[in-house]
Amino acid sequence: MPQFFIRRPVFAWVIALFIILGGVLSIPQLPVAQYPSVAPPSIIISVSYPGASPEVMNTSVISLIEREISGVDNLLYFESSSDTTGMASITVTFKPGTDIKLAQMDLQNQIKTVEPRLPQAVRQNGLDLEAANSGFLMMVGLKATTPAFQEADLSDYFARNVSDELRRVPGVGKVQLFGAEKALRIWIDPQKLHGFGLSASDVLTAVSQQNMVVSPGRTGDEPAAEGQTVSYPVTVRGQLTSVEEFRNITLKSDITGARLKLADIARVESGLQSYAFGIRENGVPATAAAIQLAPGANAISTAAGIRARLAELSAVLPEGMEFTVPFDTAPFVKLSIVKVVQTFAEAMVLVFLVMLLFLHKIRCTLIPAIVAPVALLGTFTMMLLSGYSINILTMFGMVLAIGIIVDDAIVVVENVERLMEEKEMSPAEATREAMQEITPAIIGITLVLTAVFIPMAFAGGSVGIIYRQFCISMAVSILLSAFLALTLTPALCATLLRPHNHKNNFGSRFSAWFNAHFRRMTAFYEAGLGFVLKRSGRMMMLYTALCIALYAGVSSLPSSFLPEEDQGYFMSSIQLPSEATMQRTLDVVKKFENEVATRPAVESNIMIMGFGFSGSGPNAAMSFTTLKDWKARKGVSAQSEADHIQSTMESIPDAITMSLLPPAISDMGTSSGFTYYLQDRGGNNYHALKQAADELVSRASHSTKLSDVYIDGLPEGASLSLNVDREKAEAMGVSFEEINQAISITTGSNYVNDYTNNGRVQQVIIQSDAPYRMQPEQLLSIPVKNRTGQMLPLSAFVDISWSVAPQQLNRYQGYPAIRITGSAAPGVSSGTAMQEMNALAETLPPGFKGEWAGSSLQEIESAAQLPALMALSVLVVFMVLAALYESWSIPFAVMLAVPLGLIGAVIAVNITGMTNDVFFKVGLITLIGLSAKNAILIIEFARQLRVQGKTLSEATITASKQRLRPILMTSLAFALGVVPLMLASGASDKTQHAIGTGVFGGMISGTVLTIFFVPVFFIVISRFTEVIAGKRENKNNSYM
Repeated sequence: MPQFFIRRPVFAWVIALFIILGGVLSIPQLPVAQYPSVAPPSIIISVSYPGASPEVMNTSVISLIEREISGVDNLLYFESSSDTTGMASITVTFKPGTDIKLAQMDLQNQIKTVEPRLPQAVRQNGLDLEAANSGFLMMVGLKATTPAFQEADLSDYFARNVSDELRRVPGVGKVQLFGAEKALRIWIDPQKLHGFGLSASDVLTAVSQQNMVVSPGRTGDEPAAEGQTVSYPVTVRGQLTSVEEFRNITLKSDITGARLKLADIARVESGLQSYAFGIRENGVPATAAAIQLAPGANAISTAAGIRARLAELSAVLPEGMEFTVPFDTAPFVKLSIVKVVQTFAEAMVLVFLVMLLFLHKIRCTLIPAIVAPVALLGTFTMMLLSGYSINILTMFGMVLAIGIIVDDAIVVVENVERLMEEKEMSPAEATREAMQEITPAIIGITLVLTAVFIPMAFAGGSVGIIYRQFCISMAVSILLSAFLALTLTPALCATLLRPHNHKNNFGSRFSAWFNAHFRRMTAFYEAGLGFVLKRSGRMMMLYTALCIALYAGVSSLPSSFLPEEDQGYFMSSIQLPSEATMQRTLDVVKKFENEVATRPAVESNIMIMGFGFSGSGPNAAMSFTTLKDWKARKGVSAQSEADHIQSTMESIPDAITMSLLPPAISDMGTSSGFTYYLQDRGGNNYHALKQAADELVSRASHSTKLSDVYIDGLPEGASLSLNVDREKAEAMGVSFEEINQAISITTGSNYVNDYTNNGRVQQVIIQSDAPYRMQPEQLLSIPVKNRTGQMLPLSAFVDISWSVAPQQLNRYQGYPAIRITGSAAPGVSSGTAMQEMNALAETLPPGFKGEWAGSSLQEIESAAQLPALMALSVLVVFMVLAALYESWSIPFAVMLAVPLGLIGAVIAVNITGMTNDVFFKVGLITLIGLSAKNAILIIEFARQLRVQGKTLSEATITASKQRLRPILMTSLAFALGVVPLMLASGASDKTQHAIGTGVFGGMISGTVLTIFFVPVFFIVISRFTEVIAGKRENKNNSYM
């Protein structure tokens, strides 16, 4: 093939131009993301049961739904949480790669079977099933610029006109509105009720009977009487539409015409459906909604779609309202990609500088400089056809591939130059001979480097998705590079290169100086190699020692899943005692906001009162603090800001504040660190589970390997129990239904039915007015009516007792559980921290079991897969080499070089205090191929020289000496190509360090050790095979 393209260079250019064209057309069509869709997809089931306690929600709603969930296909795990707000959520997580639309349909079908058994209030409010990631992509705010609009107006406008518009943006999984639309609120005065001899259920009945939808049909409808010639639809306005109409609802009347109206015993107004949340944007009240991505959606395009839709909606906003985006993770995603592209460009420049240094000719350097971009553009085309995106992983794969791509071109150009120098050939003749020598080595290297990535495609779970991103980008780049090395590169060599002449110009003077020094170094190397080859036994002993050291190094290396990045923001969870009101929470929030406002690195802060990832309630608040751009921060990191805020808030005795960084991949959970569920599998009660969790957290707090370990949820608190004497109540003629309605209307809020408000159907809710439900004693004075119409206070058959009860209940995999969150101590890896938690949990009482969730579960999978992946990569490379060389011994000599590269990677990572994470594993697998590549270059030439009749020792030394220059050049090109990764700063710098450091260390050790050890391996194995062959021949002769 190379000979054909040497004769027809235009043909080679046409093929290259087709590849370039395909790449240029593909790039604009490729989606851009920080990470591909790595996290297991999940569906969130939201349930509303106003006034229900966590225990009631657990037993009558969640446990029933969970029983049906267990039968869904491709289920990974499910977790649920319920709290005192009357809200519960069940997050169902599926295996990576599951079709989320089919899973959602399956889940809906399963829930349909249990829906009739759920309480009426739950069915009335409906169950929401939304496919969405747990983390927030961004927050959209709406604030008033004039006093004309109150918070209620902003929330109602958002719910009516904005929420549904945002849901329709492609990529949006869920729009969580912190605030509520308006509802008709009927605030009852219990004292007036008692005075008029009415009960709460009388009011409920009157409202529901006088506000209803009527469907009257039509006159003259079929079957009609004979002779009927006309038909008219009948309309009856049964549903009320204004506050005034509700005020005029008749509760009582007599024949005199006197009547008691709803306005006489209650305050009727258009209020909010829920008062559970309060939003503050930079210290100013506002309303906001969190946008959660749909599984597999693209963050950048979704965020752009949201902003575009807001721009459209801004045109019709009432004067005095304004949209804001106080929190957005998309800029970090975009910046991460920009930083990787910048690193990519720096790597290209460094690689070409290395080529210029070694080849000291612009024309020689120009050939790899032309070939490399063509190969990379071809990779973009394959990525588009394979459904991949431009993301950190594929771009890192291409950064790593730069060094490999130019390798093939360098090997060809260097060989042509050597033949032109030594044999004074013309470029075309030198290229023909060079390609005859080098083609087998190029094919061998390409097959090995491609084969080494094949096992990565077999990895399972989220880790497998990450590996496959590298696999496709690197393998395609390498295959295209080899194809171009056999087509375009020889054509370019034959046409671009010039015959050697030794004119006295600067280039040739530098060339003479460089070559003289390089020849001197080659002479030293030759002498050293001769010394080493005479002591092959000792070298093999040294090699064994290095292998033992490598095993010990890898075993002792702390593990983690992904490096934690500074993503430009941090989150803070504020929790007050369980009895705290929203007003007490607001006082603490203001102190937090004042502290944040003094920090020069902070750009904005949005606070959601009543909400927390750990649990919602009036005693909880959650803030999202966005920092300024990296350049404007003057070295301040998100971690240091989070630590400062947390330590400052520790001085407030009334609240616990935990400031956390987001997870490395936003789809995987809501915060960094580990997620651990302690399950009660023995049927013990909540208090036993809580005691076991407290004991585990207490032990963890004394561990030097763990930090910030705490129970991730709302604390226990005082609970008021109303004890109904049912026998006494029945004796007094009061039914339990009457008692239930009286209590739920007073302290809870009773959703009666709906009314139409300005064309939108909204709820009608009855509740006691605020002054009559503040103190426990007021509950006992609630009036109820017995069967004879007599009014009795609840105190006649109800008494009060106090107890400590959970404010939130969690379940994991259907078992009662407590969620424990924590992180590794400074300098300790997450893998070590997880091992420590497992060790501490071993001493738990029987019946309790710990389970990992979220990114922690994926990290365990990742660690378990590494040994098998490494072994499989080595095996695949060995088999490819065996097939290529038709020999079992030669591949063995190549594979012995693999540990020489790995040991440098382990040393580099140990020195820099880094961990054995997913990116380090990718680096190790890449180094297997690169170490084998250098060995192939030497062994392939040594075999050719042996065929020409040279002795084993002479062939080995000559091949090593001849291949020294291309080996050093390609290795240095690759090593310098990853230097920008090692030295990266700003967005995604930790990820770049994780990849670059190990690969750089491995290339240095792999190159330095390979050029001495591979000749030893070749000689030892060749002699061993010759001895075996000799014995076999002697045996055959003896038989003859």
